[in-house]
Amino acid sequence: MASLAVRAARSIVSKGARQLSTTSQLNHAKDDIMEKWAPEKFDKHFIDYLSRPEIDGWEVRKALTELHDFDVIPDPKVVEAALRACRRVNDYSLTIRFLEAIKIKCGGQKNRDVVYGYIIQQVKPVLDELGINTPEELGMDKPEFFIPQPEYWWEKKWYADYNMDKKVFQY
Repeated sequence: MASLAVRAARSIVSKGARQLSTTSQLNHAKDDIMEKWAPEKFDKHFIDYLSRPEIDGWEVRKALTELHDFDVIPDPKVVEAALRACRRVNDYSLTIRFLEAIKIKCGGQKNRDVVYGYIIQQVKPVLDELGINTPEELGMDKPEFFIPQPEYWWEKKWYADYNMDKKVFQY
């Protein structure tokens, strides 16, 4: 008897209301699954995706954005695949931005020196093979046209960080 009432109520509701389709739950469920993957499977997914010969620039950017969204520092093998994909689509600026993003994801200065240094050391043969310079080799790790204004916002510790003499910039 109760099931008959439920069926009748469903038919009334389904005729009177428009059904909505949402994809947010599907995307969220996919991300949850990917985050629970083993590291080897996670790395293999990105390496396989980025190693496709028919990949285009949009797909490379999509993959690197997706990789950056996860709370991981990519394995050097994934970095190599990403650099090769960027070079395949002839997007040199994306290689530099990708290396900068990896450096930022490594955390504070102490971790950055160790982890980022390790990644660059591991991918250096690929960088040389593809003719890609690191941001440090291009001088992009320091500000180019930077004029400090200590009377407004300059902190004392920044003088040492940027190897600047405090007395030089007093006007």
